[in-house]
Amino acid sequence: MNDPQPAAGHRLHLGATGETLAAPADASLLQTLLRAGHAWPASCRNGSCRACIGQLAGGTVRYSVDWPGLLPEEKARGCVLPCVAYPTSDVVLTPLVD
Repeated sequence: MNDPQPAAGHRLHLGATGETLAAPADASLLQTLLRAGHAWPASCRNGSCRACIGQLAGGTVRYSVDWPGLLPEEKARGCVLPCVAYPTSDVVLTPLVD
């Protein structure tokens, strides 16, 4: 029996700490953070509560929902909801600071 191929992955760089994590394309950024033992705030895990909001300082993501709970201004500023954001490239994520 053949082992399944692992999902193509990227790297998740944490801007606050400089740490780099393997970020599988089939795992949300939040799943990647939690699996690595990081205590990133989260609640609903479906893109509506905004507890996990962060800043995408680099890279690109795709969302698992049509319109995550971000205001257009937040999207323009690079805000991201890691619970429903999946990497499509290497990404840099930082906590949101207003």
